[in-house]
Parts: sequence; structure tokens; C-alpha cells
Amino acid sequence: MPKLKTNKGAAKRLKLTKSGRIKRGSPGRRHMMKTKDAKRRRHLRKSKLVAKVDERRMRRLLGLGG
Repeated sequence: MPKLKTNKGAAKRLKLTKSGRIKRGSPGRRHMMKTKDAKRRRHLRKSKLVAKVDERRMRRLLGLGG
């Protein structure tokens, strides 16, 4: 079986945690920040984990197998 190629777009957006989960950034932070209240902006700064159901797909994009 051939090697898996890394999807470079995904590699720039996703990082692996030490426990093997996949970390992602929050969407909705690029523009119109003035209309969002401070609490919402503060929570958007934090990174999130990819949902368990999507993890296998993301691992494949990162070239880590499934």
C-alpha cells in the first residue's frame, strides 16, 4: 500500500495533542469582531478539540492513517 500524502491545508490548521487528539482553532474570528461581545471573543480565542466522529477523517488528511 502506498504512503499517505499529507493534506497541507489541514496540516496548517490542525495540531496533534500529546494524548493523540486533534486540536483546531475556532471559526468566526476573522472579521466583524466589534459586534460580538467580549465573552464571545474571549471564548473564540481558545482552541477546541476535533469531535470524535470526525477524528478518523482528520487523521487521514494529516497522513496518519485511519
